[in-house]
Amino acid sequence: MRDSTLDYPGPVKRAYAWLRRHRWLGDAALAVALVAGSANVYVDQPAALPAPLVLAAAVAARRRFPLPAYLAALAVGTAQLIVGIGPAYTASPLQPTFADVGILVLLYTVANRLPRRVSLPALAACAALFASAAAQWNPGPGSGQRLEFVFVTGLYAILAPVSAWVLGESMARRRVYLAALEERAVRAEAERDARARAAAADERARIAREMHDVIAHNLSVMVAQADGGRYVFDAAPEKSRQALAEIGATGRQALSEMSHLLGVLHADPAAPVFSPSPRVAEIPRLVAQAREAGMRVAHTVEGEALPVTGGLSVAVYRIVQEALTNVRKHAGPGAAAEVRLRYGPDELLVRVTDDGRGPRSGAPCAGHGLAGMRERAAMYGGTVRTEPRPGGGFEVTARLPLPGASSADGPPAGGPTARDAA
Repeated sequence: MRDSTLDYPGPVKRAYAWLRRHRWLGDAALAVALVAGSANVYVDQPAALPAPLVLAAAVAARRRFPLPAYLAALAVGTAQLIVGIGPAYTASPLQPTFADVGILVLLYTVANRLPRRVSLPALAACAALFASAAAQWNPGPGSGQRLEFVFVTGLYAILAPVSAWVLGESMARRRVYLAALEERAVRAEAERDARARAAAADERARIAREMHDVIAHNLSVMVAQADGGRYVFDAAPEKSRQALAEIGATGRQALSEMSHLLGVLHADPAAPVFSPSPRVAEIPRLVAQAREAGMRVAHTVEGEALPVTGGLSVAVYRIVQEALTNVRKHAGPGAAAEVRLRYGPDELLVRVTDDGRGPRSGAPCAGHGLAGMRERAAMYGGTVRTEPRPGGGFEVTARLPLPGASSADGPPAGGPTARDAA
C-alpha cells in the first residue's frame, strides 16, 4: 500500500510518524484545551467545575475505552440538564461550557471505532441531549429572538451530532478500505513471488533436463570410444584413429548443442521459445553414433511415418537418446538394443529395449534421465513406462499422441516395415 506521507518533506513525515506512535499525546492536548476553554466557568460558576474535568478525562481515555468514555460524557450532559441550563444572563447554577464539545469528539470516536449497531443509538442519544439543551435554552416567544433560536437549535442539536457521526463513520470506512488495499497488495506480492519462484523452478528443471540430455549422452559415447581405442591401440591402429576421430566429432557436436543452449539462456525475453535442433529425423544418425561407439543397435520404423510437430519431435529424439544412454551405462558389455518407432492413426509408440543386465539389484529405477523422459512426454499428453523385461534386459515404452501437424519433420517413410539391423 502506498504511504500517504511519502510526498511530504522529511521533517513533516517524521513528525507525522511520531504523532501516530504517540496518539495519547494528541488526546491529552485536546483534553487540556477543553479545560482551558472553559476557564470562565471557574470564576462565574464554580459548581460547574466537575463537568469540564470529567469531559476532559473522558476525551483523554477515548481510544482505550470509547463506549464507557462516551457514556460518561452523556451522563455529564444529562446532569447539566437536570441541574438546569438557562440563558447566560440568568442565575442558572450550571451553564454549558466549552468542554461540552468533548461530547461530539467522543461521538466521533464511537462512530469511528464501534459498529453501527452501537454508533447509531449513540447518535440518537446525543441528538436528543442536544435538542433538550436547546429547548431548555429557549428564550421564549416574546423575546424577539425566535428566528435566532430556530437557527441555533438546528445547528446545535442536529447538524453538530450528525456531522461528528458522519465524519467518524467515513474515517472508519477509509481505514477499512486502506486495510483491504494493504492486504490485497501483500497478497498480490506474495502471489507474484510464488509465481516467480515456480517459473524459476520450471526453468531450472528445463535447463537441467537439456544439460543432462546433451552432456550425458555425448560423454558416454566419448568414454566408450576412448576405451575401445585404448584397447586396440597396439593391435589395430587404424581403428584407434577412427575412435579418436569419432571422439572429436562427438565432442564438437556436444559443444555445438551446449553453445546453442547457452545462447538461448542469454537471449532476449521476447525471443522465440527455445526449441533444440535434434528431431525425429535424426534418430538414425543417433543410432549410427551408438553403433560406432561399439553398441549393437537395431532401428525399426513401423507404419506410415506421420508429420511430427517441432516440440514433440524434440521430445521423441531426447527420449530415444536417454534410453540409449541408459543402455550404455547399465546394460553391460555386449548388450544389444533395439529402437522401435510405430506410427498409429493418432499415436506414436516409441520402444527401446535391450537384453542386458539392466539396473543393479536394489538400485532405484529413477533419476534425472527417467524423470526427464516422463516430463517431456507429459508435456505433450503422453506417458513413459520403464520396467525390466521378463527374459532379461530393460524396456522403455513411450506413448505420445499425434495431433494434426503442418510441419513434416519426422523420419522419412520407408514402407510398412524397415529394419536396419546392427
